[in-house]
Amino acid sequence: MSAGLAAIELVRVRLPLKRSFRTSFGTSTNKECVLVRAIGADDAEGWGECTAMEAPRYSGEWNDGAWLVLRDHLIPATLAGQPTGVRGHPMAAAALEVALTDLELRAKGVSLASHLGGVRDRVPCGVSLGIEERIDDLLELVKRFLDAGYRRVKLKIEPGHDVEPVSAVRAAFPEAPLSVDANAAYTLETSDAILPLDDLALEYIEQPLPEDDLLGHIELQRRIASPICLDETITSARVARGAVELGACRIINVKLGRVGGLTEALRIHDLAREARVPLWVGGMLETGIGRAANVALASLPGFTLPGDTSASDRYFEHDVTEPFVVDADGMMAVPDGPGLGVVPVPDRLEAAVIDRVSVWP
Repeated sequence: MSAGLAAIELVRVRLPLKRSFRTSFGTSTNKECVLVRAIGADDAEGWGECTAMEAPRYSGEWNDGAWLVLRDHLIPATLAGQPTGVRGHPMAAAALEVALTDLELRAKGVSLASHLGGVRDRVPCGVSLGIEERIDDLLELVKRFLDAGYRRVKLKIEPGHDVEPVSAVRAAFPEAPLSVDANAAYTLETSDAILPLDDLALEYIEQPLPEDDLLGHIELQRRIASPICLDETITSARVARGAVELGACRIINVKLGRVGGLTEALRIHDLAREARVPLWVGGMLETGIGRAANVALASLPGFTLPGDTSASDRYFEHDVTEPFVVDADGMMAVPDGPGLGVVPVPDRLEAAVIDRVSVWP
């Protein structure tokens, strides 16, 4: 067992979203996730957040599966000081890794950003907007977030909701830093539908094709001037290297959960920086626990583009931690306290808990 580790608790929470969030793979009205609480022998705590969703729509992982693989496999092996022997389940593994790292760094009095090699105490923030039925509603949202200082607006798209709404936003906000995200909703055969987006001065087109269609992305990137940014495709540093060297993308979105945690995210950061490929940190509507890890990662030198680091009140009436705030200049402070630099507020956490279990050695 890791020195100083007494037990690990799983805490499932549910927070209502202030506004439903629609993407090409479904609509979310709540944020439900599994939190991991690593408990030290001296009652110290470390926290991590699993970014899996309620159902296996975004990826093959989902909350029930993450709960079981953590409870029955990852945590018992970790408490016994043994290799986990688990294949896959990167979101569950990442949550556990972050919790253990948070516990260790709190004992040392070192912030996660400093531990990772962060070079900034504030990071630029972008916002990701879901698919809206009415273009007027979308325009209102874009204006609100641009007025709030956000440095990039990303629009979710899908077949039938692509060129028209994005063109309307570009016409209304000709100078706005704008990008789109398809969440793998198109195929190479149907990608002609989004070719007109190439005329709208986009920062990038994110994950237009299925995550396993590397050849399709190579072909599409040859046909368009807009940079392709890969998200769901990038599951490891090995995949990222192949995507970059083969010309499947010009920008990479790094999500801690998707790549399996901090260790792999650092590998991707280093190889992309060496290849001069811009990076940004993606988001999954995280609570303050996951957001703290994302912001710390975004402080590294290779993350040069605004990430999905919106303020807490973008999503929740009350987060489980003290809220993250976007300043008027579109920047967010990187927590500088030990570990993640944030902890759950007890009454807010308890109000959100729907299940919990402790695993002991």
